[in-house]
Amino acid sequence: MPKAPSIPDDAPFTAAQRLWLNGFLAGLFSQSNGETALTETTEQTAKPLHILFGSQTGTAEALARRVASEAASRGFMPRVMEANAAPKVEWSLETRLLVITSTYGDGDMPDNAQAFWEWLKTDSANVLSHVQYSVLALGDSHYEHFCAAGKRIDARLEELGARRVHPRTDCDVDYTTPAKAWAKDALSALDIEPGSDVTRPQAVSSPAVTDAQAPEPKSEGVSRLNPFPAVLLTNRRLTKDGSGKEVRHFEISLEGSGLTYEVGDALGVQPTNCASLVEELLQVLECDGEEAVSAPRGEGEISFRKALSDFYEITKPGWELLQRMGELNPNLRALLAPDCGEELKNWLWGRAVIDLLVETPGFHLTPPEFISLLKPLAPRLYSISSSPKVHLGQVHLTVSIVRHASHGRARKGVCSTFLADRAPSRVPVPVFIQKSQGFRLPAGSDTPIIMVGPGTGIAPFRAFLHERQATGANGRNWLFFGEQHAATDFYYRDELEAMLHAKHLTKLSTAFSRDQADKIYVQDRMLEESAELWAWLQEGAHFYVCGDASRMARDVDAALRRVIETAGHKGREQAAEFVEQMKAEKRYQRDVY
Repeated sequence: MPKAPSIPDDAPFTAAQRLWLNGFLAGLFSQSNGETALTETTEQTAKPLHILFGSQTGTAEALARRVASEAASRGFMPRVMEANAAPKVEWSLETRLLVITSTYGDGDMPDNAQAFWEWLKTDSANVLSHVQYSVLALGDSHYEHFCAAGKRIDARLEELGARRVHPRTDCDVDYTTPAKAWAKDALSALDIEPGSDVTRPQAVSSPAVTDAQAPEPKSEGVSRLNPFPAVLLTNRRLTKDGSGKEVRHFEISLEGSGLTYEVGDALGVQPTNCASLVEELLQVLECDGEEAVSAPRGEGEISFRKALSDFYEITKPGWELLQRMGELNPNLRALLAPDCGEELKNWLWGRAVIDLLVETPGFHLTPPEFISLLKPLAPRLYSISSSPKVHLGQVHLTVSIVRHASHGRARKGVCSTFLADRAPSRVPVPVFIQKSQGFRLPAGSDTPIIMVGPGTGIAPFRAFLHERQATGANGRNWLFFGEQHAATDFYYRDELEAMLHAKHLTKLSTAFSRDQADKIYVQDRMLEESAELWAWLQEGAHFYVCGDASRMARDVDAALRRVIETAGHKGREQAAEFVEQMKAEKRYQRDVY
């Protein structure tokens, strides 16, 4: 039988439009071949469905598009959009809504969901009172405000009178299986016509679905579940002798992977744990490491040592392990009380699983029991610092290597020291590409850009500069870079100064905080350059920020608003409106973590 025609991925349609058009074409094609038309996918009978995503790194957006594909196959007509676009929807004509959102920073909404949240808190959001909905929240239980954004959106929708047809699911870093289960059940619930007599689910966090309940099929192609074993080509220290930091430049070959990326994307790296830490754990647990435990996703059995090395988080303790150990550790038990969140956070700083085991005499579990209390070893995402047009077949990373001591023990960052120490040249590094739709260069090559990237936040801007140079873009480029000392911590100095000399980098503003008595940061340089910065913004410049979300990004955002107020002669509310307009026009983009 000939194959039905389909809309190519590069056609000028959204993903949701392509899904609907492909279904429509399939229906027409089946009619032309004497078969029953697939009328349930046509506009006349398809059930409209809005899928909103709040995504800082692209994970929630990717999930939203997968859910849309599943929805289209089940007779829905899905429309995927960032959450901030929701106020523009004519909700009086809509009845079905799915929200997929991550949480970032200190329990904050992603950038492309913040305006949606502000709108939800107004009376205008009462137009959602008749809508049926469900929420999928993404987060990391290592952080205090786990899935806070999704929880707040879910609760507010309920307050507005919207009808929750399936309970919110809160996903930890290993989100694939529970997210798939949520999509299946939420779509089934939304398949029931509005007004049907069904039980209203409670607004509670659903427990994670176990592998046994919903086995995850093996992934086809390179993905988060099936990373490519790449070769590490270069491991070079960027910081000089005498620096208080260790920052390294890594170059990884993608030859043979089929992977492609754009500047602004991130590279996912699946690390393994430090072998010496694994042996310490085995010694404290009084195990030899050869005990058999179940492999993740039900793929047979592996040794306890391999499980600890390759598949589970053995540094930061998860909530289930804390609760179990709290049964035997009175100090920890007291800190697990609901009103002791800040005290628990402070107590846990610098402590790892090994410390809790040592400090909790009498804690004895079998290897399978112990594994059941650990979190999966999640991949780490790093902003890519190379351009595929310049660094052919390679991807570059700029990584701060975490090493410190606490409570009498040396500590190592899991993935940073995996790259620096445990993956020497020609040893495979499992990688995949994490696409970003919200951190991109402007379409116009003449458009000026302003980049604020202190520390390793310079990574994507190195990629931006190389990309614009390779494509011949003549838009002006302004970089704000900051670190502790110019002599030891000026990453990529030779490259940047060469670009500055060639006038490709129009302006370079640096802030080395410890080179003078009073500390100076990138936000201070922004305020010093208020008049020129405002002139660039008036000329349509795009403004980018990359780096720490908890402090730097907040300070830079405050400085930007102050620049608009002072140099732009605007009031506080007018400056806030200007910033929101920049975000709506994709002129203010952030890659923060």
